[in-house]
Amino acid sequence: MADLRITNKQARQLWLSHQGLATAPTGPLDVMSIIRGLGFVQLDTIQVVARAHHHIIWSRNQNYREPMLDKVLGKQNGVFEHFTHDASVLPMEFYPMWQRQFRRKKEKINNAGWYSTMPDADGRDKIKKRIKAEGPLSTHAFDTKIVGEKQPWSRPPHKLALDYMWYAGELATSHRENFKKFYDLGERVFPEHLRNEVHSDDAQQNWLCKEALHRLGFATVGEIQKFWEAMDAREVRVWADQTQLVPVEVQSTSGDWTKAVAPVDIEERLQRLTQSTSRLRILNPFDPVVRDRNRLERLFGFEYRIEIFVPEAKRKWGYYVFPILEGDRFVGRIEVKADRKKSTLNVMNVWPEKGVKWTVQRASKLEAELSRLARFAGVRDIKWLDGGVFP
Repeated sequence: MADLRITNKQARQLWLSHQGLATAPTGPLDVMSIIRGLGFVQLDTIQVVARAHHHIIWSRNQNYREPMLDKVLGKQNGVFEHFTHDASVLPMEFYPMWQRQFRRKKEKINNAGWYSTMPDADGRDKIKKRIKAEGPLSTHAFDTKIVGEKQPWSRPPHKLALDYMWYAGELATSHRENFKKFYDLGERVFPEHLRNEVHSDDAQQNWLCKEALHRLGFATVGEIQKFWEAMDAREVRVWADQTQLVPVEVQSTSGDWTKAVAPVDIEERLQRLTQSTSRLRILNPFDPVVRDRNRLERLFGFEYRIEIFVPEAKRKWGYYVFPILEGDRFVGRIEVKADRKKSTLNVMNVWPEKGVKWTVQRASKLEAELSRLARFAGVRDIKWLDGGVFP
């Protein structure tokens, strides 16, 4: 029997639907529902317009404002912070299935020897006793110095200890103040009933793979593995071989077909598909839809790389350039920055994708999205800078 074939149009719509971008970002807001639907939201310190985690949630519902996530993390205790492919927030109910990731991260640090200047077990215990007595503390509550020659990646011993215990799940992020992390004892952040819920490693692996594929809609083994970054490729291949899945072929923008797997209800999912909204929106460079650059290019024909670590003279586009999504197509990219002191959203450059006509209607959509983005960033005016690239 031939594999089920998913056309490129279907693949784009299914992926955007599963990632909350197929419908207009309006209506009642439920922050936790958005995070659960995505599985996790990546955290990032860079604030060109808004930090990545806030922008990602806002792209799914533009009624969102930044204090809402801080409330979910702190007072409501609805999410916890840990490491997927990067620092992220995950729904608190995922905690029992995240034990292998705590263990993997701890073992990786131990085996690599990266933390050789970290305090020993007694030293780390003293840090935990301080936190127990004083409550959540940030790195600024400690004053140890870097040992040896200072390198760009060097960190003081107390910071290494706090991070190590955070990776291991002994400490957890209790809350943030102006993005500054406060560490508390794990048992005071993770609810007792979740700490008492124990699952085998096999059960955790099964859950991780199923939940990844559920959100991806269809995927190669490599894409499943990269979703959480909590398993290695061999483990995912074993899971795929032992699990009832639907073999599919997914069409790329070039017309090629890639073999993949899908959940058993894939045909029902395809039947439920509706046309994606025609809304134009400016996405964050760390948005989950664009995070897997290979998948992005295969499905949308959109070649995208973030150039924050590329020397300025070698950048093709710019330091922090945002993808522009319209319906189920990426139609361009834009360089924009918020100047909060002057209450201005500065537009430096806009680049339409090759073959995309920049019509009056499309330009009007972009203006509307820039107005919404300005309100989200808390600035009043939009300023188009001279010298920008625009048709």
